[in-house]
Amino acid sequence: MQTYVHGYSQREEQRLRDQAGTLAQLLHSDTVYPPKSRILEAGCGVGAQTVFLAANNPEARITSIDISQDSLAKAKEAVSKRGITNVRFQKTDIFDMPFEAEGFDHIFLCFVLEHLKNPLAALKNLMRFLKKGGSLTVIEGDHGSFYCHPHTKEASLAVQCLVDLQAKAGGNALIGRQLYPLLDSAGMREVRVSPRMVYADASKPALVEGFVKNTFTAMVAGVKEQVLEQKMMDEAAWDKGIADLLNTAGPDGTFCYAFFKGSGLK
Repeated sequence: MQTYVHGYSQREEQRLRDQAGTLAQLLHSDTVYPPKSRILEAGCGVGAQTVFLAANNPEARITSIDISQDSLAKAKEAVSKRGITNVRFQKTDIFDMPFEAEGFDHIFLCFVLEHLKNPLAALKNLMRFLKKGGSLTVIEGDHGSFYCHPHTKEASLAVQCLVDLQAKAGGNALIGRQLYPLLDSAGMREVRVSPRMVYADASKPALVEGFVKNTFTAMVAGVKEQVLEQKMMDEAAWDKGIADLLNTAGPDGTFCYAFFKGSGLK
């Protein structure tokens, strides 16, 4: 199994839910499919995105898959708590799925490709299960799009450590900028990619709390142990970098980051 750089801790589960809730309108307001559509959510994790996908499409039939049985159990619990009944979960690998060819009307994956060694191969394999004329939608971030005020060298180095760790694990934290060529190379037509910008300052307290503190900075802070073990930064510099990221959530701080949402047709 490929290493998930963020780990599977309770803290990471909460971060994923904070991220999904904070960004639901930005990322999912237009994730809407026709009634009775058969939707495959590939790589559902703990169901942080599943609950919004299902809520936006209450008349669709959603199959959500993941390779982690523990994550699937948490996803089932999250869906059950919200009274959602149109999702079924299955443990399987994106590269070895048991479904019939062209069995889905639409395929959706969010924050999955960044963790794969061969995202193009994953997309091509997923296409086998998409009916002709069906759509595939992908959402990814790009850590290279981050900038902030006040800016410090240590803050940038801490973020770069996460980028480098993900690369070492076989992933790509800069994959957002590559969505168009990836979808095009996978053989999709009418490919469209749109940036979804998150900008936070003191006039947007919900974004400051939900994204700057509880999503982005928490994500970077979560790899401290790996950074110190691999001597990528010394502890004093690391702690300063995290403190500096949090400082952008202050009264005079600003923070900006771009997600990318791409889609195409088979």
